[in-house]
Amino acid sequence: MVFLRTSEKAGSCFIRTDQLDGETDWKLKVAVSCTQRLPALGDLFSISAYVYAQKPQMDIHSFEGTFTREDSDPPVHESLSIENTLWASTIVASGTVIGVVIYTGKETRSVMNTSNPKNKVGLLDLELNRLTKALFLALVALSVVMVTLQGFVGPWYRNLFRFLLLFSYIIPISLRVNLDMGKAVYGWMMMKDENIPGTVVRTSTIPEELGRLVYLLTDKTGTLTQNEMVFKRLHLGTVSYGADTMDEIQSHVRDSYSQMQSQAGGNNTGSTPPRKAQSSAPKVRKSVSSRIHEAVKAIVLCHNVTPVYESRAGVTGETEFAEADQDFSDENRTYQASSPDEVALVQWTESVGLTLVSRDLTSMQLKTPSGQVLSFCILQLFPFTSESKRMGIIVRDESTAEITFYMKGADVAMSPIVQYNDWLEEECGNMAREGLRTLVVAKKALTEEQYQDFESRYTQAKLSMHDRSLKVAAVVESLEREMELLCLTGVEDQLQADVRPTLEMLRNAGIKIWMLTGDKLETATCIAKSSHLVSRTQDIHIFRQVTNRGEAHLELNAFRRKHDCALVISGDSLEVCLKYYEHEFVELACQCPAVVCCRCSPTQKAHIVTLLQQHTGRRTCAIGDGGNDVSMIQAADCGIGIEGKEGKQASLAADFSIRQFRHIGRLLMVHGRNSYKRSAALGQFVMHRGLIISTMQAVFSSVFYFASVPLYQGFLMVGYATIYTMFPVFSLVLDQDVKPEMAMLYPELYKDLTKGRSLSFKTFLIWVLISIYQGGILMYGALVLFESEFVHVVAISFTALILTELLMVALTVRTWHWLMVVAEFLSLGCYVSSLAFLNEYFDVAFITTVAFLWKVSAITVVSCLPLYVLKYLRRKLSPPSYCKLAS
Repeated sequence: MVFLRTSEKAGSCFIRTDQLDGETDWKLKVAVSCTQRLPALGDLFSISAYVYAQKPQMDIHSFEGTFTREDSDPPVHESLSIENTLWASTIVASGTVIGVVIYTGKETRSVMNTSNPKNKVGLLDLELNRLTKALFLALVALSVVMVTLQGFVGPWYRNLFRFLLLFSYIIPISLRVNLDMGKAVYGWMMMKDENIPGTVVRTSTIPEELGRLVYLLTDKTGTLTQNEMVFKRLHLGTVSYGADTMDEIQSHVRDSYSQMQSQAGGNNTGSTPPRKAQSSAPKVRKSVSSRIHEAVKAIVLCHNVTPVYESRAGVTGETEFAEADQDFSDENRTYQASSPDEVALVQWTESVGLTLVSRDLTSMQLKTPSGQVLSFCILQLFPFTSESKRMGIIVRDESTAEITFYMKGADVAMSPIVQYNDWLEEECGNMAREGLRTLVVAKKALTEEQYQDFESRYTQAKLSMHDRSLKVAAVVESLEREMELLCLTGVEDQLQADVRPTLEMLRNAGIKIWMLTGDKLETATCIAKSSHLVSRTQDIHIFRQVTNRGEAHLELNAFRRKHDCALVISGDSLEVCLKYYEHEFVELACQCPAVVCCRCSPTQKAHIVTLLQQHTGRRTCAIGDGGNDVSMIQAADCGIGIEGKEGKQASLAADFSIRQFRHIGRLLMVHGRNSYKRSAALGQFVMHRGLIISTMQAVFSSVFYFASVPLYQGFLMVGYATIYTMFPVFSLVLDQDVKPEMAMLYPELYKDLTKGRSLSFKTFLIWVLISIYQGGILMYGALVLFESEFVHVVAISFTALILTELLMVALTVRTWHWLMVVAEFLSLGCYVSSLAFLNEYFDVAFITTVAFLWKVSAITVVSCLPLYVLKYLRRKLSPPSYCKLAS
């Protein structure tokens, strides 16, 4: 809505947008001045005015409109920009506001920017689906074979359906239930792991994906780095100040202000003329002291930071009094700004003695080291945009009435604007190599006439409805010429704890890491080096800016000649390459050990993820911490969010949420590995359980002249899949092949998992053969050994079947857990105790004889012993890699 009026005296108020973009800082919004000036609230209804607004669009950082009041004598036209609007789902942090709503429902920016997230399905589920389809075909084929062997006698199609029902146990219906319960258990284990506290699992469908990842796409700011800025370096061209020489700056600032005071005190009347004379003769080389003073003053004035005072009593009434009394005490001052870099700069100027004490829309107050308060009037503010990469401000010093235009921005944007110099480019490169974020600060003194001329052109440009932004930019650019370069600042964004060892571990695990960031190329490159994303010995190939097909072709050829080097590419070059040479580019990039994409938009990040999925067919994982990473997290096969400085938006949209980047190592190496291995074992075992009983049914039917008669009836079939075998089979979710310490120590073990050998058609066929062998042995054994009664066949074969299943679970287990033992004995106990009740199926007198016991034992041994022998031989002759380590 358009912001018409507020109860705040300044005519502006703060809103909190943490629900919208995850940013924790407050945004300053400005009321339309002609409605804010109305004497009373009710007057809003008595004026005749209209608002013209542009059509709804996706860009959240811009808005163009005009406000026209018709009933005043010359009609009042005011331009409306993004700062005159309030957004849906934000909170007013101070005062009350009244506005006119312009967009609702689907037209609001936040709704236009949301995309529907896809449902993620794990690779393991897809593989199991394929196997289930194969089993279904086997079921149909088996039934047809049975009917054919019968010789299509009588109503054969009825028999076909009877066989389909008899053999329907081939289809593992309980597989989904078992797997979903298993996934819930894995999620619970991840959340309960003390080594990665605060982990939240927000999905119950894809924990196995964590064990199959090949590509990890990570954000930089807040994910690899802490998003806590520290001011490290000030460079004035001839002299550079680091963290250890900040006290010199402090003494220079103190001296220059005490000199100015003594000058002002010495001749009060003539304090302005000498200053004027000085500014008209810039030829004289300035002293270091005055240059430092100018630089610090520029840094403390050119920003969008607002100091906010927390009242100690916490009562709103008292805060207002505190502001009226100018109670600028240092303890309860905090700075609010839209970027942490700016806060770091203002906090640094406070540490060297020049403090920003208050700011509203039109003025700013600074406090000097001696405690004197200087006032500056803000005439114009040009905010930072991602296109211009710079911000500017025009202020008037109230004591001397001098008008100065200050500007700061990225070196690329600022180098053409400032006067010729020989050090800027080189020093920016040096700072970037140290991992610092650089800003260039410049100024220009304006006369009153120059400013008035500029202001009239600027106001006119702001009222135009067509190409407004272009016209405004053109007017501002007329000022941005031959500016005096003051200094270069370097701010460091520190790496998160243990980023280097974690990246090293992931690289050893065969995971390729891509860093996608919105930051500039130099910073991204130096963070890639300092975090060891690119190892010390590797070359870095920086992909040049390309704009058309020919340039892209040449650059790709140049890149193809290099081997084993990391690639750094910017967002716009990437766009060009993907437009013309998508397949070639992705193929080359996938061979790189590491890739850094800088200046990426959120949609671009998501696009890269989908490209990797399509071209490589491998599993991708995206990790990020801000609202700008949400689209990438939702597009990846597995999204991980970090709860960081930028709010919770990413961690809420992700499948897994962690507290720190280093936790990802354990999440993948230990939990990802276990989830995948366990689900693979569980899935195949459940299939084996259905296959074995169907084999027995098939053998039984074929012996008895292909009669479609069930072997086991009623409760026996229900009990078989549930109470008798459920606990031991499900206890496979506690199995682990490698101890967690082992998995963390040898990340190379993870490489085997990505080949998907734990669950494949090969392992599936082995299980099918085992099922057929065991089913056949059990059934034939029972038929050979039964004497007079058919009931005895059922008793012997069913008991042997249950024992075989329990022994097979024991064979599959790699590491015993006490719960597994409990489950085995519990199931056996359940079965033995239920024999007493199932009189209609079992002849109790026969069950208690010795003959029954030896027959059952004999059949069970024949069905299981060969498998134990084979497993032992295989362990001895070709042990898997983890066994070699464990021994």
